[in-house]
Amino acid sequence: MIAAPKGLCRRMQEEGRPFELALLTPLLVIGLIAVAALLTPNLQFYRLLGAAPALAAAMFSMAGTLGIGLLALTVSVALSAANHDLGRTPANFTLLAITAITLAATYASRVRQHREHTLAQVRAVAETAQQVLLRPPPQHLAHIDVEVLYQAAAAQARIGGDFYDAMQTPHGVRLIIGDVRGKGLPAVEAASVILSTFRVHVHAAPDLPSLARQLETVMSQYCLNVPDGAVERFVTVVLVEIPAGEPIARVLNCGHPAPLLLHRGEVREVEPSAPSPPINMADLLGDHYQVDTIPFATGDRLLLFTDGVSETRDRTGTFYPLTQRIRPWASAPPRQLLDHLHHDLRSYVHGTRDDDLAALAAHRVTPCDRKPAEVDRAVPRQVEGWVVTTQNRTTGQNPGRDRQRGGRGEGIERCDFSEIAAARCDTSGPGGAE
Repeated sequence: MIAAPKGLCRRMQEEGRPFELALLTPLLVIGLIAVAALLTPNLQFYRLLGAAPALAAAMFSMAGTLGIGLLALTVSVALSAANHDLGRTPANFTLLAITAITLAATYASRVRQHREHTLAQVRAVAETAQQVLLRPPPQHLAHIDVEVLYQAAAAQARIGGDFYDAMQTPHGVRLIIGDVRGKGLPAVEAASVILSTFRVHVHAAPDLPSLARQLETVMSQYCLNVPDGAVERFVTVVLVEIPAGEPIARVLNCGHPAPLLLHRGEVREVEPSAPSPPINMADLLGDHYQVDTIPFATGDRLLLFTDGVSETRDRTGTFYPLTQRIRPWASAPPRQLLDHLHHDLRSYVHGTRDDDLAALAAHRVTPCDRKPAEVDRAVPRQVEGWVVTTQNRTTGQNPGRDRQRGGRGEGIERCDFSEIAAARCDTSGPGGAE
């Protein structure tokens, strides 16, 4: 009687799935019908035992469904014998009905399992494509720590019309966040076009307006070649450039919600000094792109987000007051900041979300703020003319400083980066490192 549920529990444990009490429903049905048949033998409740294998087909494998059906047949025979109905036409008909239902339920279970297997394969391919398109950016990019938050509005979806990315370039760390007008697969396709263009041109573009014009050109060509109203589709984006040698950030806002600058616990909106057209709107509004330079020193944080954050509503229809709500977490690390924001949004929203949500937090740090392993991954291998090598962490040996001479390497010293990081911390002055 309990062999099938035990086997099911074992398989679910191997697959890492939690056991659900609903899986015991067929056994509960058999038990209730048996008790009712024993208490009221004249009503012949045992004729309802065919419901058990029918339920099992929706949740058990073929073997499990067949086992439930055999259990129902066994209980039916026992109850018929107890009522002295065994061998009579009504009892025989009941046994035949349970047998037929069991066979049909077993076949239905096989069809369901095949469809689930096909769906799992399709979902695996979709998840792989989603990970390639909206891959998580590196957490450490030179002098910038980056964390992201994303939630698609579509059920079971990992991506939607909102997108983001962060890349280290010769011009500094460059960030993008944006929102495609529309929803569903067309919005996902347009987001993939923008992200692909950004990744191709982000290194070579000399400045942010040039990068925005590349996005405009490719998006316009895409919309002309795609039917179904794609010409009317536009994309709002924010482009950010954070150079390594200056305590500033350059921001180009193309019709997107203004980012928030978090400085020493204070929060202010980075509104553009002049409007720039959304992507695919330059033919209508002109192609003038305004870049604003803002102070962005060590310890500052920049929060980029889409309208899925700022336009979240409560049950009264009031928009989410992001600037006021985020102030208590303004000094938190980026991951904690986004976690607090996510939990607060979930408690604020009324009902289900109908829009995608994306946020990206960038935090300017120094090597002193990172653990040694993080410094090794994040800092360029050549710093201010020094060729950097790391300490042998396995043996604990430090190569120290060994002069190398000869050829083009003459005059270059090798040193442990921990010395450079310590020197930066020690010489940053009373005001802290920039």
